[in-house]
Amino acid sequence: MTRSLPLEGVRVLELGNYIAAPTAGRLLADFGAEVIKVERPDTGDELRNWRLYAGTTSMLFRTINRNKKSIVLDLKTEEGRRDVVTLAAECDIVLENFRPGTLEKWGIGPEALTAANPSLIITRISAFGQTGPMASRPGFAAVAEAFGGLRELVGDPDRPPVRTGVSIGDSIAGLYAGFGAMMALFQRENRRGEKIPLNDRIIDVALNESIFSVMESLVPDYLAYGVQRQRVGGRMEGIAPSNAYTCGDGTSVVVAGNSDAIFQRYMRAIERPDLAADPDLASNDCRWRRRDELDAAIGAFTARHPREVVLKILDEAGVPSGPIFTAADIAADEQYAARNMIQRLPVDTGEAEPKQVGFPGIVPVIGGTSLPIRSVGPDLGEHTEEVRLRYLDWSTS
Repeated sequence: MTRSLPLEGVRVLELGNYIAAPTAGRLLADFGAEVIKVERPDTGDELRNWRLYAGTTSMLFRTINRNKKSIVLDLKTEEGRRDVVTLAAECDIVLENFRPGTLEKWGIGPEALTAANPSLIITRISAFGQTGPMASRPGFAAVAEAFGGLRELVGDPDRPPVRTGVSIGDSIAGLYAGFGAMMALFQRENRRGEKIPLNDRIIDVALNESIFSVMESLVPDYLAYGVQRQRVGGRMEGIAPSNAYTCGDGTSVVVAGNSDAIFQRYMRAIERPDLAADPDLASNDCRWRRRDELDAAIGAFTARHPREVVLKILDEAGVPSGPIFTAADIAADEQYAARNMIQRLPVDTGEAEPKQVGFPGIVPVIGGTSLPIRSVGPDLGEHTEEVRLRYLDWSTS
């Protein structure tokens, strides 16, 4: 029996490259939307070649563009732009992450698209948003992560700021874009029969603002108390003890024992009842002032045992802890497997035969386990003929 998906019947036109807009498209496709991804002739989305170790299409592209259809259109030609407008007339949502003004320059901006489809939702992702003095500036996630305040807090205090190992700015912006598109779709369905103004149907997502929005109280702390957050390595500013520690077998664990009640159990578990009983460590503020002392005590404990022993002792004491996983650890983990979070599909990896490759499952979970991935990111132009026959040729005949 084929399972019904929440977004079946929703159609999306994706004009995005790289990671941000395609991430939003992936979220919608994962839950049943028909996402038609437009790619340029010959090269397609540049992500096809990012981290390409073999074959013709990277696993990064296959992951972010799963469950979609790929068609080839040249948006620099009159025919390609006309096809975009025709497809938009058949869609509920358009996703794009071109530099502001690009679609307008090509004659396929919001006014042109909404003239063909008065109820169309247009979700736009850019470095700094569609308005303001920096709107026209280009920028990738690395710039946005710095501009949004994240980069300043990542790394050790005695070294320059570093970057996280993934394009987190793009991914967070993609999440906001997917949420924004669904919010506008919900509004449209609730107000069916009403004419919703174009401005209310344009979702404007800026990479730097997406990062800034998850920076918690960074700015309020500064404006209220004059506090400038600093890089603290593996710690979290003002919270102790919470850090990563090296075990006797060379692996590492993360332990978050910073609540008052957990701290008592934590110190007893690492055989430091003196720290558990110290009245000066009863509150988090005091523990933060003595964070180096606490980390040294915890590190001495973990260095005496292999990772599995450390985790067993802490788990039995009710102290939140976990291993720092590699890709190999995740691929073999029973918790991920139990929730269908590693799904194996046949993929062309440049070898003689397709290879079974595990891909991240669909989040959030519905029904106890991850929904199945219907297809990995498509080959370039794999669905061009199908989409032309269904939407373009029929609609222009």
